Amino acid sequence: MARFAAKHCAFLLLTLSVVSFLVFALNEFSPGAVARKELGAYATQEQVELLTRQLGLDRPLLVRYADYVGKVARGDLGYSARFKAPVTGVIWKHLRNTGLLAALAFACIVPFSMLLGIAAGMRESSRLDRAILIFSTVMASIPEFALGVFLASVFVVWLGWLPGTATLVAGGGWSVGAQLVLPVAVVVLFDSGYVISMIRASMVEVMQRPYIRTAVLKGLPFRAVILRHAVRNAMITPITVILLQINYLVAGVVVVETVFAYPGFGRMMLEAALFKDIALVEAGALVAVSLAVVTNILGDAAYMLLDPRIRA
Repeated sequence: MARFAAKHCAFLLLTLSVVSFLVFALNEFSPGAVARKELGAYATQEQVELLTRQLGLDRPLLVRYADYVGKVARGDLGYSARFKAPVTGVIWKHLRNTGLLAALAFACIVPFSMLLGIAAGMRESSRLDRAILIFSTVMASIPEFALGVFLASVFVVWLGWLPGTATLVAGGGWSVGAQLVLPVAVVVLFDSGYVISMIRASMVEVMQRPYIRTAVLKGLPFRAVILRHAVRNAMITPITVILLQINYLVAGVVVVETVFAYPGFGRMMLEAALFKDIALVEAGALVAVSLAVVTNILGDAAYMLLDPRIRA
């Protein structure tokens, strides 16, 4: 286990180093000087040259990158031109908001997808299997913005049961809990469609294995066959897919956050990119990549727990 942890920590550091350099270099070589991006299109040439000298942007790229890495190592991620605050505070504020949305959605996606996926895979080609398969295919096929607009049209415009925005500020007669209902519902419906299909496919494959038929022929109750033998083996493949949803829920729900005006991490990154907030884009990229690598490590660890052969 110590070797496993050391190997993956080294991989995480190597990945962060490569990504940080690529993002840093791309901001350098994208059209327009860094100082011009910071000051905006209406700054004078004298102002751009002055900021270039003040920030040391006239130094070689590798020298400035080494200086940037040193600041990051000390916890200094820079200053956000978009939010007029230190990048560290801006990122943690939006990560907390997205963490709330992700936790609620993940707590719904996992049991919901497992229940429907296992139920469908147990009885391949049955009416229940076909109904669940159609539901998961339709949910996975509808774009997030379309699903969000549809649910808002029904529950906000037509029925008036829920608010159309999720600013996380209680007001207008709506609590924060009510504001979270639609964003969570959109994420759960969209994401569970793919996860259900993966669990169902794995369950169908496991139910055709010889050891399942042997257990049934030995007279074991069908419930025991499913719970003791089928489910654990069927979850070996989907567990990685399930854990990778954490990365999506934190860094990939930018469409949902934009539709419902949710102050989350994905929307923050979109605004930073549009505003050309270089410091925030670089720090956000490091956070997103770190999360992606960590979820992959968790997936490998879950593999080891579910399948003892991998530990050997």
